[in-house]
Amino acid sequence: MLNKGLRDEEKIRIDNVLKTLRTLIFVPYPLNALQKTEIENQLKEFGLNLKNLIDFSNEDLITFLIRFSFDWEQLEQFADILVEFSKTENYNLDNKALAVYQYIQAESKVFSFGINTKIASLKNK
Repeated sequence: MLNKGLRDEEKIRIDNVLKTLRTLIFVPYPLNALQKTEIENQLKEFGLNLKNLIDFSNEDLITFLIRFSFDWEQLEQFADILVEFSKTENYNLDNKALAVYQYIQAESKVFSFGINTKIASLKNK
């Protein structure tokens, strides 16, 4: 278990990578090669790449992210990124995002209308 100082540093680092990923993926057009390379570089900060992100089972991805010390908010942000990346690049990561949202809803012990809406939206696609 990380001590408080290290945990805070890790949270800041994860937040910064998620912010960068979010700005790279939330674009209204298909990504170019340079943008995809930058996304790969950001994913490497988490020990991921596009191939293993796609190849991971839903459960393995969640376990991986939890082991990497993602908190509930960071898990939600990562799932949001998966949804948007699926729209931009036609990857089918919606099922992984759905699994992450459902995990958050079940395990956080707090009901979130926002997450519940995201789950319903993905189920109705």
